[in-house]
Amino acid sequence: MRVPVLLITGPVGVGKSSVLSEIEDLLQDAGMRFAAIELDGLSYCHPPPPGDDRFRTALTFRNLAAVWKNFRAAGAERLILARVIESRAELARYRKAVPGAEIVIVRLRAGVRTLQERVKRRELGLGRAWHARRAAELAKIMDRAPVEDVLVDTDGRTVNEIAREIMERTGWLLAAQAAVRPRR
Repeated sequence: MRVPVLLITGPVGVGKSSVLSEIEDLLQDAGMRFAAIELDGLSYCHPPPPGDDRFRTALTFRNLAAVWKNFRAAGAERLILARVIESRAELARYRKAVPGAEIVIVRLRAGVRTLQERVKRRELGLGRAWHARRAAELAKIMDRAPVEDVLVDTDGRTVNEIAREIMERTGWLLAAQAAVRPRR
């Protein structure tokens, strides 16, 4: 069974979680059957699993497979994910965790200055310096080796504008409009 999947990626501070939340609201208003997952939340644990897995990726995908199975049983037909992705080679793990996944990668992009400002506002504790460095590092990596199917600039735009552009450019807007049309 096919599962349309939006995978929202971009550097730290670009707005992945905010855009994910806005897309959730738009799809809910349209009456669509979906699940939305901020994948970083499926990776947090201490101590980390043994081995050399800096971002707990193996754990994240085991958890995604279990959570998706439950969402699917509850009626979800589509899936929206948010996570940093640096290579299209990673898609095999997504497809294994979500059988039938038809993945569209949407990369959010912002200037380094914007990323730094957002990180400064968001990260109030010990992680601020690390996140600021990582944001700049990822922005360079992603510009040098694009992974996306759709690129969306976020500088100076509202989260609603960004979410609507994503839905329009990926065809999810048409699907949402069809979901709210009266059946004949």
